[in-house]
Amino acid sequence: MDFLWLFILYVIFLVLGVSTFCFLSGRSTRWLDSALHRAEQVISRVSPVWLQRCFHTRSGGFVLLHLVLDALVFAEYIWEVVGYSLEMEINWILVFLPYVLITGNLYFYYKCCTSDPGRVTKQNVAFYTRVYKHDNIMFHCSNECPTCHLMKPARSKHCGVCGRCIHRFDHHCVWVNNCIGALNIRHFLLYLVTLTLTAACLAAVITAFLLQVVLLSHMMTAAYVDSRGHEEIASLAYVIQHLFLTFPRIVFTLGFLLLLILFLGGYTCFVWYLSITNRTTNEWYKARSISVSPKGYSRGIMGNLKEVFQPYTQYKKGR
Repeated sequence: MDFLWLFILYVIFLVLGVSTFCFLSGRSTRWLDSALHRAEQVISRVSPVWLQRCFHTRSGGFVLLHLVLDALVFAEYIWEVVGYSLEMEINWILVFLPYVLITGNLYFYYKCCTSDPGRVTKQNVAFYTRVYKHDNIMFHCSNECPTCHLMKPARSKHCGVCGRCIHRFDHHCVWVNNCIGALNIRHFLLYLVTLTLTAACLAAVITAFLLQVVLLSHMMTAAYVDSRGHEEIASLAYVIQHLFLTFPRIVFTLGFLLLLILFLGGYTCFVWYLSITNRTTNEWYKARSISVSPKGYSRGIMGNLKEVFQPYTQYKKGR
């Protein structure tokens, strides 16, 4: 079996596996929770301790990995794609657009890593308690954080990794080494959007470059002699395999970008869906395990987006 079919089977298996997991994870089934718990136990036994520590303690390892992946992709893009693309007269705006997008992406990434997500302290706990009402389903007014020794405001949660309670807690993201909460969710949303657009733009330029190579070389109308000595017209599979043998790093980079767009784009849509419905990842996850439907905090699409991009601590602090 040649490389092309192995790569196609790998992509199909990966897509089906992730899609099945996402489909089943949205259902409140005890057997699934039990299976995931057992899988977590198995992984914890076979994975190295230092890797487990990265997920349960604050560490800059994933931040470094993120920056290294960015650097590798753009190094390949600059080294092999930009020059050829300009020679083939691909629109220069499209060629240089990824630089603009990655600049914005790194800015929002920096803000996600360094900004306060909304830490609940003794000084602001009274204010945060007034922002949202306790629904007595997911959030109860009598809950006290045993670590911070504070009465938990509605929609807040104690992050065991950061060791602090976060207002409107969404999740702890190892890629930014920080929690995502009320005060930095807007940066996280824009980070996801710009990263997805950067990957899509890079993939578009690389695809345009490879198509130009195929068209200029008349590869689709070419013929070759197979192993049995028969003359065959070049098929699409042959063209793809030939491109991989000629430009292996470029094709591999394109495959990586396409997978990134698929999964990152899906996750970006999911986070935006939560934002326009005024829910957090934490609330979405907790809602699966309770029998009573929570009341929710939605104020309409525009009101929900205003709450994300102008948190209550900014535009209603005087109330």
